[in-house]
Amino acid sequence: MAAWPSGDAVTTALATLAVDSRCALGEGILWCDRRRVLYWTDILAAELWRHDPDSGHTHAWSLPAPLGCLALGEDGRLLLGLAKGLYASDVEAQLSVRDLVLETLADVEAGDPMTRVNDGRADRHGGFVFGTKSEHADLRPAGRFYQYTVTHGLRELALPHAAIPNSICFDAAGTRMYFCDSVTPRILHCRYDAATATVSDIAVFVELDVPGAEPDGSIIDEEGALWNAQWGAGRVVRYLADGRIDRIVRVPAPQPSCCVLRADTLYVTSARIGLDAGALAASPMSGGVFAHRTGRALARAVDRVRLP
Repeated sequence: MAAWPSGDAVTTALATLAVDSRCALGEGILWCDRRRVLYWTDILAAELWRHDPDSGHTHAWSLPAPLGCLALGEDGRLLLGLAKGLYASDVEAQLSVRDLVLETLADVEAGDPMTRVNDGRADRHGGFVFGTKSEHADLRPAGRFYQYTVTHGLRELALPHAAIPNSICFDAAGTRMYFCDSVTPRILHCRYDAATATVSDIAVFVELDVPGAEPDGSIIDEEGALWNAQWGAGRVVRYLADGRIDRIVRVPAPQPSCCVLRADTLYVTSARIGLDAGALAASPMSGGVFAHRTGRALARAVDRVRLP
C-alpha cells in the first residue's frame, strides 16, 4: 500500500454518507471495539444514537436533557454527559426501549443555569475530561474544563474559561492534552497530569487556515496525528504532531462536528442547526454520519473511563 506524504504535500479525499440520521446537532461520536458499534449524540434532540455498520441497524434513545458528550466505560456501560450532570447507563441492556435508565455520577455546575456540558473525552488513565459551554446570548466565556474520576469526582482544570470548549483529546501517553474554544480559530495544547488534575505549558498547536472555520471535535490517531472536524468549512483536517496539514477529508455537509477512527475508517458527525432552506437543499445530508476509508489502519486502542 502506498504511503501517505509526510507533511510535504497535502492529500485530499471525500467522505460519503454512512448513516442518514439527519441530526439537528450530531456530535461526540465513538467507536466501541467490543460491540462493533458506533455511538453518538444529537445534542439538541436529547438523543443517544447507536449504529451497527455490519447489520445496518440503527437505534436512538431519548434522554431527559441535552447530551453533550459520552465515553465508553471499562465495564461496558457508557458515561453520558447531560446538560447539568454526568451519568452512567448500561445501554446495551436497553436496546428494546426508548428511554434510558440512568445512574447519577456527578452534578455539574448545578447552580448556574447559563452553562451546559459540552465536548469531552476519556483521558487514557481511566478518567474523563470535559468542558461546559456558555449559554449566554453573547457567548461570554462562562464555560470551564473539568476532570472526572471515580477517586476524586470532579476537579476543575486550570485552563482559560471558554465559550464553547471543544477538541479535547490526548496523546498516546496521556500527558499532552489538546483543546480549544471554538469561537477562536485555533487549537491549543498543554501538559496534563491525570493523577493531580493539573495542566501547564499552554501553547497554540495550530491556527485554522480557512476564514470562518471553527475547530470542533478531534481525535488522535496511532501515529500521533490529530484529526479535527472544522465547523463551517465542511472538512476534517489531519495535522501531524508538528502542526503541518497532512490530509483534508471533505464532508458533503458544511457543519462537520466530531470524528472517530475505526481501523482504517474515519467517521464524522454533522449538524443541520442554523442552515436555512437553501443551505439544506444544497447539502441535504447534513446531520448525517459520514465515512472515509483512510487507506491504512490508524485507530488507536479505545480509551475507557473507570466507573463506580
